Amino acid sequence: MERRRFFRAAAGTGLALGANVRGVLADLCALGRSPNLSRVEARYYKKLEDREVECELCPRHCRLGDKERGYCGVRENDGGVYYTLVYGKSCVMNADPVEKKPFFHVLPGSRTFSIATAGCNVNCKFCQNWEISQVRPEQVRHFDLEPAAVARTAADYGCRTIAYTYSEPVVFFEYMHDAAVEGGKRGIRSLVVTGGYINPEPLEALTKVVSAVKVDLKAFNEAFYAAYVRGELKPVLEAIKLIARSRVWLELVYLVIPTLNDAPDEIRRLAVWILKEIGPDVPLHFTRFHPMYLVKNLPPTPVSTLESLRRIAIEEGLHYVYIGNVPGHEGENTFCPKCRRTLIRRYVFDIETNDIKEGKCPTCRTPIPGLWA
Repeated sequence: MERRRFFRAAAGTGLALGANVRGVLADLCALGRSPNLSRVEARYYKKLEDREVECELCPRHCRLGDKERGYCGVRENDGGVYYTLVYGKSCVMNADPVEKKPFFHVLPGSRTFSIATAGCNVNCKFCQNWEISQVRPEQVRHFDLEPAAVARTAADYGCRTIAYTYSEPVVFFEYMHDAAVEGGKRGIRSLVVTGGYINPEPLEALTKVVSAVKVDLKAFNEAFYAAYVRGELKPVLEAIKLIARSRVWLELVYLVIPTLNDAPDEIRRLAVWILKEIGPDVPLHFTRFHPMYLVKNLPPTPVSTLESLRRIAIEEGLHYVYIGNVPGHEGENTFCPKCRRTLIRRYVFDIETNDIKEGKCPTCRTPIPGLWA
């Protein structure tokens, strides 16, 4: 498949990861690109004695000897210099509806140019995209796409934004940062889809070059993070607060897994925390779980559970609470928090109606926060 036909097919069909990832990677391989790795020096680390380094990108603070890699598998110490191995090495590219990320308050109905590299700095046992997130970069084919080419390709295919998604963009921080800068030169905004497991300094730098961040909040208890994510909750909460204080638009997604993170009291505490630390206007998406990766012994989330948790969050004062992965549910829609008018009506990734005018409800003129233009 030649390059232009590949991107036209991606834009038209909305290629997904998971079951289709092998086919996507096969297409990239057919383009004749080599799986060689990059040799770009990492930006957040410190040099130690005896050619050791300490990574300062995420809360793991991996301390590495010569020729060792960090937990993510995509950053390597070579003689006391720390390198990212995936700079300009996207293994998946796709033109997606922005609602797929999901961003519900960002340019509704527009397309975003999605890229990812291999690797992740956590190990979610329910990962949807484990075939690229839980492997080393040598195990997938890459397409050589430098940051300027990312921006140029997004523009060529009419995408108003670039999304760093599918795997964990924290591990390809340098690539993401530079692509966001290049996109900005063309008037193309950048969107980050992340688990939020990142240290404050690089996150603050990122908020200066991107327009929106969606954080996948896995649960609201440390025990779940330890057992099912191999990470910690506290740094994620601190990252969410930092993003909320910046100029960047923030949305939160909570994948509801039956018996593991769906306790009503936990969700009530989460809603109270959001209201206190961020405010009522951050969109919160409760999405339906389907058996995946290493968690195949649980059923899909009952729709009634999602509805119950949504009611709790609304009762606690949150204005924009959504239900995801339930096509046609009213919880996909955006309502005015004051007069309750339906402002945006969605069906999965399609926008059926959008009545927001100049960022406001046309009936009562209540401002609706988001990036609308």
